Amino acid sequence: MGSVAGRLLSYLCLAVSSRFFGNTFLMTTSAHAIPASCSMTPQFLQRLRDIVGGQRILDAADELVVYECDGYVIEKSAPDVVVFPQTADDVQRIVQECLRFRIPFVARGAGTSLAGGSLPVGGGVMIALTKMNRILEINLRDRYAVVEPGCVNVRLTRALAGSGFHYAPDPSSQGACTIGGNVATNSGGPHTLKYGVTVNHVLGVEFVSPEGELVQFGGPCGRGESLDLTGLFVGSEGTFGVVTKVWVRITRDPAATRTMLAIFNTVADATQAISRIIGAGIVPAALEMMDQGIIGALEEAFHFGFPLDAGAVLLIEVDGLDCVVEPEAGTITELCLAMGAREVRRSRTEEDRAFLWKCRKQAFGAIGRLAPSCCTQDGVVPRTRLPEILEFIQEMERKHDLQIVNVFHAGDGNIHPILLFDERDAAQIQRVMQASEDILNRCIELGGSVTGEHGIGVEKISFMSKLFTETDLAVMDDVRRVFNPEGLCSPGKLLPTAGGCGGESGIRINPARKPAF
Repeated sequence: MGSVAGRLLSYLCLAVSSRFFGNTFLMTTSAHAIPASCSMTPQFLQRLRDIVGGQRILDAADELVVYECDGYVIEKSAPDVVVFPQTADDVQRIVQECLRFRIPFVARGAGTSLAGGSLPVGGGVMIALTKMNRILEINLRDRYAVVEPGCVNVRLTRALAGSGFHYAPDPSSQGACTIGGNVATNSGGPHTLKYGVTVNHVLGVEFVSPEGELVQFGGPCGRGESLDLTGLFVGSEGTFGVVTKVWVRITRDPAATRTMLAIFNTVADATQAISRIIGAGIVPAALEMMDQGIIGALEEAFHFGFPLDAGAVLLIEVDGLDCVVEPEAGTITELCLAMGAREVRRSRTEEDRAFLWKCRKQAFGAIGRLAPSCCTQDGVVPRTRLPEILEFIQEMERKHDLQIVNVFHAGDGNIHPILLFDERDAAQIQRVMQASEDILNRCIELGGSVTGEHGIGVEKISFMSKLFTETDLAVMDDVRRVFNPEGLCSPGKLLPTAGGCGGESGIRINPARKPAF
């Protein structure tokens, strides 16, 4: 880890005296340009085959189309080749070959990113980590586990079942998303409100740097042999290196849990109930909202028994000691009824609880019944401004002639308006992009942000200059350059590139990316 940590320490020393005190700074600050389209030579491809074997490499056009986008379908760019390493040594050798031939590369897990985080901008090599999916160690005594990056999130909690412990981060795509991807985007989930996001549960990471070094930050005890930069690495969206191993904190199961479903006639009543619950000093483990559009889709798909005339439902969970959660559940029930809830259902058994959470976790899957394609946004507003942003979303639905449904983490103001469309219709795509931009700009105006857990990826680069000053962006770029000096690792993500200044809308930022239309 010497070279990365050493460069970063040198950078920090210089930055303190330059960026913020006006002295001459020695590092360049121009943003990374996106590497020019690369040419896969037979020699390079053969080197990749020598590393992973002929059965773990894809380079045929009909195979590559599967990897031309992730969960963000509006922009597409196929890689030139996909490789499937099985070990950290495989990853290291692949990166070293990419560096030798100056070929850009990007890591990919399950492809559940909703902001284009794993989009191979300009082509190059995609390092698919799905075969590195083992749980390497579970240490209950010291309360940690060690997993490979391709380990699906829910597998770890299932492996812990009956042990008295679980892995707390639970993104809505938990049944598909990988822990390596969670680390890249610092994923949240329904239980973020009480338990925090991914970074709060990562003790250490091992990764291959863009220069081909095998590096470790942190470790089983949260610290390694040198400077612990784990918190800096988590959330870097794959631009600092390719994760090969993760040490995660496991959490003791709560002594008691109460899960409730409150049914409201209107979204406004539900949002008022949220404010009252938080205002009462209660911090639920989870506080989720689904609107009428989602309720209808869920009911059609799975027949959960939701009333189709309900305007919104809140899924609320409190956990802890029984002597605490029982009165909290009672207070929550009273507050919801006072705010107009027609009914508050409480789980009586673990099966009841699992059923209620299945309703929430299946929400995104049910959306497929409503439209061929969807774009899920990820804005944040102060909780008190939830009624305003939801009213604005309804206005955008009418203004842009779209169907928008909502399912989101209401407790921390993290909204997920889902814009429904048909990606075969260019006019619909343009309306979706404009509505998304309007909604996210409104989040900023209300004192919020354009992302809570999905990251910036390629989708939201244009908003970075609205959220940060030029100095902020320059410092971020300098830090990225410390890790990724050649700009070959996941180019075209997070920060405005040489192809644009960050003020453009969506798809026009970078001509290397191919629109879906």
